[in-house]
Amino acid sequence: METLCGKCVGPGDGLHINPWVDPVPRPYRGVVTNEWCGWRDATERALYGADDGFYTRSGGPGPAGHFRTSVHVSPLYAGAVAGLLRRVDGALGHPAELALVDVGAGRGELLTGVLAALPDGVAARLRPYAVERAARPEGLDPRIDWRDELPAPGSVTGLLFANEWLDNVPVDVVETDGDGVARRVLVRADGTERLGEPVDGADAEWLRRWWSPLPAPSTTGTGRTAPSPGLRAEVGRPRDEAWARAVRTLRAGLAVAADYAHAREDRPPFGTLTGFRDGREVRPVPDGSCDITAHVALDACAGPSAELLTQREALHALGVDGRRPPLSLASTDPAAYVRALGRAGAAAELTDPAGLGGFGWLVEPVGGECAGLLKP
Repeated sequence: METLCGKCVGPGDGLHINPWVDPVPRPYRGVVTNEWCGWRDATERALYGADDGFYTRSGGPGPAGHFRTSVHVSPLYAGAVAGLLRRVDGALGHPAELALVDVGAGRGELLTGVLAALPDGVAARLRPYAVERAARPEGLDPRIDWRDELPAPGSVTGLLFANEWLDNVPVDVVETDGDGVARRVLVRADGTERLGEPVDGADAEWLRRWWSPLPAPSTTGTGRTAPSPGLRAEVGRPRDEAWARAVRTLRAGLAVAADYAHAREDRPPFGTLTGFRDGREVRPVPDGSCDITAHVALDACAGPSAELLTQREALHALGVDGRRPPLSLASTDPAAYVRALGRAGAAAELTDPAGLGGFGWLVEPVGGECAGLLKP
């Protein structure tokens, strides 16, 4: 997904509004009041409010109705996850019960695809968990254990997979003021922002450790340095904690987070906060009318045994690539050639380094058995 600049412009009254124009104005939905609060609290209520949250709204279409993830591009993605699950199964010695925990399960599309791709012998031992705050969709495979929270710590053995989950774990946003001081950004339901108190405590420490140093101020002719106002960052500490909780559900196995991400050496200077609705990127307004998301600092989430890959590298290791079938197949078996060409096109989209293939995969083994399962 392309990232638009999150820098704000500010009128003289101290308030400022993101400069994007929402192409589809929507009425205020009443999820968040017009009181000022940080982006973390505002996003929590806008996405997951009990009555009218973007993800929890009764009868809503789910993520697939607003944006296209790797799961929705092609069954090849679920097939690759099924292949990874089989590697985990083999490394663990084929346990009597094998878990697949899908965190941020949407409407169960990934689990449905994996169940269809597994051989009967593995599927018979599988315990599939869907962790999702929305209600269970009708018609879902009855084998899927649908729940709104993670399994208990250390209670499952197998694969935990989180596809585009961490980017929807709400975070606070900070911005430097005219003196270069990082302050928490406060927001109202209509998206209007203002700067709050300076960031301190654990959030300030996280920024010092994980966000690249702010660009050096320019030197003025007077010998003094000019401040750098308007620089923004998202405080990823809640995501680090959420990921650590997810990993702890495993007694043994492998935890994987796949998301659009950045690393410390190339954090964007104006942040990545954005919104999505109906397949379009829109101004992030915390009123429940759109998805609110930001790129993930996966390097900060990673535990000591974790490995960071691109999706392209991970899927190639699992046998997904976009190579075209040999042209000779077109003359010997035209129908097979067309099918293979379609698979190659889908694989190319999933592994495109300028698109989904550039996503980050955080691969974290629990126990030594599942280390190195995605080595080329």
